[in-house]
Amino acid sequence: MSYVIALVDDDRNILTSVSIALQAEGFLTRVYTDGQTALKAFIDNPPDLGVFDIKMPQMDGMELLRRVREMGGPAGTMPVIFLTSKDDELDEALGLAMGADDYISKPFSQRLLIARIRALLRRQDLARGTGAAATDNGDEELPLIDRGRLVMDPARHKVLWDRKDVTLTVTEFLILEALAQRPGVVKSRNQLLDIAYQDDVYVDDRTIDSHIKRIRRKFRGVDPEFDAIETLYGVGYRFGEE
Repeated sequence: MSYVIALVDDDRNILTSVSIALQAEGFLTRVYTDGQTALKAFIDNPPDLGVFDIKMPQMDGMELLRRVREMGGPAGTMPVIFLTSKDDELDEALGLAMGADDYISKPFSQRLLIARIRALLRRQDLARGTGAAATDNGDEELPLIDRGRLVMDPARHKVLWDRKDVTLTVTEFLILEALAQRPGVVKSRNQLLDIAYQDDVYVDDRTIDSHIKRIRRKFRGVDPEFDAIETLYGVGYRFGEE
């Protein structure tokens, strides 16, 4: 299977060089020089993963991501990597808060970008129960995680809270899954990083805090009283026992 990667950046040199590098690795690429054009294309033909520059004219990467997440369906949950200005922590924090799965600062190594793309696609396959990561037996369904009010279906990347759909990104799904598999057991930030970022790619442990905040916010969208994810300050997080 050849994955389709959408590259959205107003710098044509970056689009060309990254596209060539990805194609050499067996990916298919689509390139867009502005967010508006990309968004229109995603409606009918969503890619498997998007790489968005944040600072673009007309529609920047933040607005593009917000509109994509509102679309729902395959486009709404596709992994997204943000390209940010060097050392711009505000961009990184905002991007993660809005639903990006990862970020990488310019100037960047193409090898690093490709490694992160592969990691996200593997996590997407794992969460959806597809590809080589699905199961040892391709015909066997991945078991449901049933924690009373919470039901997770890894094979379909589906999450229900009180029978209401909650849309999570791949990274969010894997973090919640790790917590929900063993209610009451504390997972440290480093343990959650190892689960959500399974490659030798450096990610600050504050990234987990941002993901947890987004997960909570999404659940509180269907249940304002949601408090199942507990914080143990200085230790980590756990899914509360029923």
